[in-house]
Amino acid sequence: MKILEIKIMRGPNYWSIKHPKIIVLKLDLQEKQDTLTSDVPNLAQKLQKLFPDIIKHRSSAGTEGGFIRLVNEGTTFSKLVQHIALELQTMAGMSSGYGRCYASSQPGVDFVVFSYQQERAGEYAAEAAVRITEALAQGERVNVIQDVAKLHQIREDEYFGPTTEAIVQEAVNRNIPYIQNKQSGHIQLGYGMYQKRIQAAMSSNTSCFAVENAGNKNITKAILEEAGVPVPQGLTVYCTRELEEAVEELGYPLVTKPLDGNQGKGASINIENWKDALKGFAEAQRYSNAVMVEQFIQGYDYRLLVINGKFIAAAKRTPAMVVGDGKSTLRQLVNQVNKDPRRGVGHEKALTHIKIDKISRSILREKGLTLQSVLPVGEELYLKKTANLSTGGTAKDVTDIVHPYNVLMAERIAGIIGLDICGVDVMTSDIAIPLPETRGAVIEVNAAPGLRMHISPTEGLPRNVAEPIINMLFPHGSPSRIPIVAVTGTNGKTTTTRLISHILNFKGYKTGYTTTDGIYIQGRKIIKGDTTGSYSSEFVLKDPTVNYAVLECARGGLLRSGLAFRQCDIGIVMNVSEDHLGLGDINTVEDMARVKGVIPKTVCSNGYAVLNADDDLVYDMANGLRCKVAFFSLDEQNPRIIEHISKGGLAAVLEDNYISIFKNSYKIRIDRVADVPLTFGGKARFNIYNVLAATLAAYISHMEINEIKTALRTFIPSAETTPGRMNLFNLPKAEVLIDYAHNIAAMQAIGDFVEQTPATRKIGIIAGVGDRRDEDMIEVGRIAAEVFDEIIIRQDKDLRGRDGKEINNLLKKGIFKVKPELEPLEINQETRALAHALEYAPTGAFIALFSEDIPEAVKLVEDFRIIQHRKSAAAE
Repeated sequence: MKILEIKIMRGPNYWSIKHPKIIVLKLDLQEKQDTLTSDVPNLAQKLQKLFPDIIKHRSSAGTEGGFIRLVNEGTTFSKLVQHIALELQTMAGMSSGYGRCYASSQPGVDFVVFSYQQERAGEYAAEAAVRITEALAQGERVNVIQDVAKLHQIREDEYFGPTTEAIVQEAVNRNIPYIQNKQSGHIQLGYGMYQKRIQAAMSSNTSCFAVENAGNKNITKAILEEAGVPVPQGLTVYCTRELEEAVEELGYPLVTKPLDGNQGKGASINIENWKDALKGFAEAQRYSNAVMVEQFIQGYDYRLLVINGKFIAAAKRTPAMVVGDGKSTLRQLVNQVNKDPRRGVGHEKALTHIKIDKISRSILREKGLTLQSVLPVGEELYLKKTANLSTGGTAKDVTDIVHPYNVLMAERIAGIIGLDICGVDVMTSDIAIPLPETRGAVIEVNAAPGLRMHISPTEGLPRNVAEPIINMLFPHGSPSRIPIVAVTGTNGKTTTTRLISHILNFKGYKTGYTTTDGIYIQGRKIIKGDTTGSYSSEFVLKDPTVNYAVLECARGGLLRSGLAFRQCDIGIVMNVSEDHLGLGDINTVEDMARVKGVIPKTVCSNGYAVLNADDDLVYDMANGLRCKVAFFSLDEQNPRIIEHISKGGLAAVLEDNYISIFKNSYKIRIDRVADVPLTFGGKARFNIYNVLAATLAAYISHMEINEIKTALRTFIPSAETTPGRMNLFNLPKAEVLIDYAHNIAAMQAIGDFVEQTPATRKIGIIAGVGDRRDEDMIEVGRIAAEVFDEIIIRQDKDLRGRDGKEINNLLKKGIFKVKPELEPLEINQETRALAHALEYAPTGAFIALFSEDIPEAVKLVEDFRIIQHRKSAAAE
C-alpha cells in the first residue's frame, strides 16, 4: 500500500460538514486492491489483541463488535486503515469516532476519511495505520506501544490543556466561535471587532499590572498585609548568608520558593533543618535568583477561585501520596494508584499519573525509605512537596463549606490585586472557619489559575467554572460574531465579493474581504495574491477592526483544508460549470457542484442561502438546507422563481429591465439595469447575475432600497475596483477589454458581450491553461473563433506540466472547427502579444485580452494611451 496524499481538513469541507476536523488519506492499495481482510488468517484475533477496545467499533453494522464481524466476513484494507487510525488516537487519549471510506475514480485507490482532535496526531495516525495494516496483511509481528507513546507525546505538545479546553468548550456551547493562534499560544474567542483572547485562565481583560503584582510574591504579600489579610512572615534572600539570617529571624519550619515562580515549581515546604534549607534554596534558585523564605503554616492546602470579583469555587488539594497496606512496596503502591482509570498521561484525564522523580526520591531519602520499602497499614506518605494536580495530586471540592469570611477575603484579594480571574492559595486547618481563627494564612495569589481541580475534582461536585469566565467576556446579549457573507461559484465570485463589500462600506460597515487578487481590510489591500482559502478567511476574521466579512471561497481552498468558519450568515453560489475538472479528484461538473454546495450547507438556521435559479445544479442545492433560501434569475417568468415567491420566498430578478426584489407577491424595484455601471448598459449579462446576488445580500442585511440603489450606481468597474474583470479602455484608435476569463463559461460570457459591441475588427488574445482537459482547451479555441475576426495565441508563464506547442495545437483545433481558414498568430509572451495587437489594430477595432498578468497588461494599455495622445497632440 502507498500513501498518495494526506490532507488535513480544519473546517466544513467536501467530505463532511458535520465533522470539520478530519484527515483525508488518499491510499493506493496496490497488490491489496483485490484482497479482503477475510483472506488473512486470524486477522480479527490479532487485531483484538493489539487493540482490545476495537471490539467497541460498531462500523456499518451499528452494534458493538460490528467492525470485528466485518473483518471476519471480509472488508477492504482501506476500512482497516480507517479503524486502526481511529483506535490509535483513542488509545492515546484522543477519542475520535468518525470515519468513512470512498472509492476514487482510479482503480485500487481509495479515500480514507477519519476524525482527529490534534492535527499532528491525526496525520501520524494515518501513516502509522497504513504501516500497521500492511504488516498485519503480511502476517508480520506488530507492536503499537511506540506509536501510542508518540501520539501521547503529540497530544501533550498540542493539547489546549484542561483549563483552555474547558473555556473553549463553554464558548462553543454558547455558539461563540474560536480561532487558535499557534504562534502566540492565544485562543481568540469571537470574530473581528468583538473578539476576546485567552491564554489558559488569563484573558484579554486581565490587567498586565495585576499579573505583575501577582507574579512578584514580595509585592503581593506587602499589598495583602497592608489590606489586613493574614500572610506568613517572610524575607527575600539572594545568597546563603542572607538565607542564614532569614532562618535565624523566622525560625523553623520554613518554606522556600522562587520569588516569581508558579505551579509550585522550585518550592520546598516544612523545612526543619539547615541542610534542607540549603537544598530548598538551591532548588528555588533554579527558577529565580531571588528566593522567598517564609514561615511554614500548618494546615491543608486550599485554592479559592474568584472570577469577575465573585467567589466561584474552592478545592482542598492533596499532594501525590500512597497509603500503606503492610505488604506492598512503595513502587507497587504507586503502580496501584496509577491504575485508577481516572489517571492518565499529563492532562489526558482528570488525574495525572504519579511519577517517581528527583523530588520523590529526595523525600524518600529524607525518611530513610526506598521504592522497595513497605509502609505499615494505614500510613500515608506524600511523594511531592506541593499539591499540584499536574504532579499527581488530588483535589476535593469544598465550595459549599467555605466560611463567608473567607469568601469575602478571596473576593477582596482579587480586587486588591486587580485580577479578573484569580486563584487564592490558602493554608488553614479548616476552610469552614474564618482564617484568623485558625491562624492560617494566604500563601499565594495566582494569575491564570488552573481550573482542572474545579472541573474534575477527585472528590465532590464538579463545578463549571468556565461558564462565569465566558459570561464575563461575553455578557449575555453581547455579540461575539460578525456577519459573514461567503461567495462561491465558477465565475463571478470576485466581482460579487467586491460589489457586496462596496455596498456594505457605503452603509458604514468596516468590511474585510478576500478575493483572487488579495485580502482587503476597509478597502485597503493588506495581502497580495490569490487569497480565497481558509487562511485568508481566518485573516479577516482575526482582524480586530472588521465588523463585516465578505469571503470569496474557491474550489482549491475548499478541497485543500475546508472552510475557516463553521457557519456563515449568507452563502452565495453564483453558478457551476466545467472548470478545473480532472484536478483534485473532481472529475465531473456534478462533483464540482458538491464542492460548491459546502457553502449553502454552512449557512446558519436564520441566515440565507442565495442561489442561482437559472443554474440547475445550483438550484438543486436548496434541497435539504436548514436555512432560508433566496433565488436570483435573469428571467422573471422562471417557474422556479414563481413557485418560490408563491410560497412566501425571497428572490431578485431582472424584471422589465429593472433590478427588482420579489418578496411574496410584491415587486420592489431597485434600479434600471442600464443605470448600474457594472452591467455596461445591460450588455454584460453575466454581471447582471453578480448585481442580483449582491442586491439580495444587501437586502437581507437590512439595507434601505435607496442605499442599495446609490451603492450600485457608485460602483464603477475599472482596473482599480474590479481588476481583471471587464476592464474596458477607450483608446484613440481602438477599444481594449482586459479580463481574467480562463474557462469555458467565462469565455462564453465575454463572447456574448463582444458580439453586442460594434467594431471594425474584433481581435482576441487567448491562451490555454495546461492543467485543463484537452476538450476544455479545444472548446476555448472554438468559442474564440465564433467571436473574433483575428486571434493571437499567447502562453501562460506556468504551463502546468504541458508542452506549449501541445497547448497551442489544441486551441487551433478548436479554432479550425469554426474557421478553418483563420490562421492564428502565435506570440508566447502576453505583453508582446498585446503590444502587437495595439500597434497593428485598425481604427475602430475591439481588442480582448484574456490575461494572466492583469497589472502588467493594464500598465501597457495605459502607457500606449499616453503615447497615442502625445502623437495626436504633436500632429495637431
